Amino acid sequence: MLNEKQERFSQAYVLHRNATEAARTAGYATNSAHNQGYRLLQIQEVQDRVTELEQELETDVNVIEEIEKQYEFAKNNGHTNSAIKALELLSRVRGASANSNVRMDGETLETAIVGCLNVLGEEKVVQLLSKCDFSEGILEEDGEEDAEGAVGDSQENGTVVNGSDP
Repeated sequence: MLNEKQERFSQAYVLHRNATEAARTAGYATNSAHNQGYRLLQIQEVQDRVTELEQELETDVNVIEEIEKQYEFAKNNGHTNSAIKALELLSRVRGASANSNVRMDGETLETAIVGCLNVLGEEKVVQLLSKCDFSEGILEEDGEEDAEGAVGDSQENGTVVNGSDP
């Protein structure tokens, strides 16, 4: 039978998934919350209560689907930080770990990089590329081609360049 603090800890742990935070929420001293949280998670009755509470939780929300929607919205509306955060959440929910040794073939890696670059947007990608050791030749070539194309286009279709008429 759990005492009142152990019950509060169990309920808080289900919400926070962090033993230290759950111990603080349950009323344990901040100085000892880390140790108390660890100690409480070693008690079989507490473990059983946490499992029981988790099984009682019901939700009508498909978490993965909602995070995917948030990612798409953020990506489509130029909210880079929100899109990256949504991807981080998706990886956690799906069980991916930053520390795991994931083997990827070249094509999969390239697809993942292109996806990330699309999320970041052209301006940020150019900014990041300028920091690379090999960027000098790439960025100069692209800049020259763009400049030549812009002048040619503006003269052909009569658009205003640098505030003056052609």
